[in-house]
Amino acid sequence: MTEATAEQRRRRILDAAVDCFAERGLHATTMQDICRRADTSPGAVYSWYPSKESIIDAIAAERHEHEIHLLATALADPDPRTALHSFLDAYFEWLSDPSERLRRRVSVQVWAESLVNDRLQPTVQEGIGQRSLAWDGIRAAQAAGAVTTAADADGMARLVLAVLQGFILQQAWEPDIDIEGYRRAANLVVDALAPPPGP
Repeated sequence: MTEATAEQRRRRILDAAVDCFAERGLHATTMQDICRRADTSPGAVYSWYPSKESIIDAIAAERHEHEIHLLATALADPDPRTALHSFLDAYFEWLSDPSERLRRRVSVQVWAESLVNDRLQPTVQEGIGQRSLAWDGIRAAQAAGAVTTAADADGMARLVLAVLQGFILQQAWEPDIDIEGYRRAANLVVDALAPPPGP
């Protein structure tokens, strides 16, 4: 099997799992359901992922990797205000993708399940832990006088995270939610944290 063929098979398995989880839920979905949806043998699926939990971990790992990329790319901008706006714009653009909306429906299920399932807690904590990148960027911006010091960096990073998590939850309930309107409102929050320079 070529590397490209192997990657196509892995992608097909993960996409099939997302579809099944989004439609049936984490508990109701079986490995057999995923095999059928991926149109591949159980042996092929188990050779990649020995359990549903390992599939969930893989789906989350891909999302975390992309989130880190978006955040790191935005924070590379020397202007903190521009960086925050760029990050939110890129993030909401990502959430407008129908396939990403399906993955986020699965994320909401994993959030809830992690409250009672010790096995899934590290998967969720890894994503939340990415706010450390935001902390560093906000602290640096505060030191430069570009971001308000009326609240600490931890509180502001948690606020921005809550804005994104809240949207994801609302989008799971309301698939047709107005993304653009929410994005504009989120950017107003950024303007409050990092006001535009005066004339």
